Amino acid sequence: MFGFEKLEVWERSIGFAEIVYSVTHGMPVDEKFGIVRQIRRASVSISANLVRGSACKSRRKFARFVILSIRSLNEVIYQSMIAKSRGFLSREEFHVLYAAAEEQQLMLNSLRRTLQGGK
Repeated sequence: MFGFEKLEVWERSIGFAEIVYSVTHGMPVDEKFGIVRQIRRASVSISANLVRGSACKSRRKFARFVILSIRSLNEVIYQSMIAKSRGFLSREEFHVLYAAAEEQQLMLNSLRRTLQGGK
């Protein structure tokens, strides 16, 4: 078993990416290489940065990768707002995504604080 597989926040980030893929599935075909690609890449980046960080030898370096995950999460939310304003996401889809993002943010911030010694 790899170290990242023991992280609940990593497991939840996979679930978050699945939500993103689900809600972006119905977006217009002409957005496949636009906002759909961007939002999906950002959502996958959350878990990928946790994987990279978990392999670091120091907590400080791991914390940097957690910050990158938080940045990717923020990017997903920003892009979701654009998609919602363009009518690509329904209000309900946006709400589901936003609620999952809030939970993900809490977990990532908690992990970051733990790695940084409670700062």
